[in-house]
Amino acid sequence: MNVIPLPTSGQTLFDRAEIDRIMQLYGQMVAAGEWRDYAIDFSGRTATFSAFRRASERPEFRLVKDPSLRLKQGQYCLFGEAGQALKRGNDLGSVLAPAARRLLKIAD
Repeated sequence: MNVIPLPTSGQTLFDRAEIDRIMQLYGQMVAAGEWRDYAIDFSGRTATFSAFRRASERPEFRLVKDPSLRLKQGQYCLFGEAGQALKRGNDLGSVLAPAARRLLKIAD
């Protein structure tokens, strides 16, 4: 049995609304056959959600939340498979827009 440690104080986490928005997009991508696995990582300063086509690959998209950047570049950053920053900002919906647009292209 795996035991997940409880977050320590000061640790960056995704709140309920953020997780709901992220999992809504993830569910749509799974239904479209694009994503098959995900991982969530909480380090001291950042929280990361990674979505995979296959579990053995690099993540296709990686969403990083770093609150220390909220007054500079924005606390959210969406990275592509090659590690390039696709979108930065403080609004989660607009940062996830490139992934949502990809979903629309798949549906057409």
